[in-house]
Amino acid sequence: MPPRDIPTARQARLGAELRKLRELAGKTAREAAGLLSTDQAKISHIEAGRIGISEERIRRLAVFYACDDRDLIEALCAIARESRGQGWWDEYRGVLAPGFLDIGELENHATYLRTVAVMTVPGILQTEDYIRAIHRSATPPLPAEEVDARVEFRLKRRSIFDRDTPPPFRVIVHEAALRMRFGGRKVAKGQLEYLLEASEWPTVTVRVIPFTCEDFVEATYPLLYAGELCRNSTRFRWTVLWVASSSLRPPNSRGTWGCSTPPSGRR
Repeated sequence: MPPRDIPTARQARLGAELRKLRELAGKTAREAAGLLSTDQAKISHIEAGRIGISEERIRRLAVFYACDDRDLIEALCAIARESRGQGWWDEYRGVLAPGFLDIGELENHATYLRTVAVMTVPGILQTEDYIRAIHRSATPPLPAEEVDARVEFRLKRRSIFDRDTPPPFRVIVHEAALRMRFGGRKVAKGQLEYLLEASEWPTVTVRVIPFTCEDFVEATYPLLYAGELCRNSTRFRWTVLWVASSSLRPPNSRGTWGCSTPPSGRR
């Protein structure tokens, strides 16, 4: 099978984790190739997510790399068993850019989610009118059919909250995002009401960074951290925690959109 041109985020993650294990063990790609009776080029493709690898080979490599993290090994094997076409997001392959599909796939498999948003409400918690208003304001203008596909895709991402056990979701949003009126006053009001409703869901926590915060970490783009059994990304984990330190506690956060007394403190 020829190498993939564009691996999914999960396929790339599998390869990256195998590369980390090899490097931590002090093994070379040539040594790994020798173990599997293949060549270095194939190991490079595997570690880049461009070709798949069997569960049996993952377990052999884990032993060779002296990895005794059973949960990690099982998580990697689970990714190896996956194939394209199994997730709802695959319906949009060839319709939307691969980055959209990666987000849907990552959220679907995440054990927990953390997100930071500065200028807009986090995508998974946006209302249909709000999503449509954002995409209609794109420059250059998007074709109507692509706007419809993006709206439909973003709304389907909410399906993770319909599970018996939804993943814990921690949201950090800047007050600026709450004041922006994409689509006008009515659309903005509906979006804030939905965000308030979502903040009361058992697994969702919403915290707001107020305008008065003077030690906010500069970030002009949304950040999504999808936790899995694989090893954590230290860089992004600490970025989220650092931003969280500038946010209000959930009860005070709700006050920033006029639903309680004015906020007065941070944790």
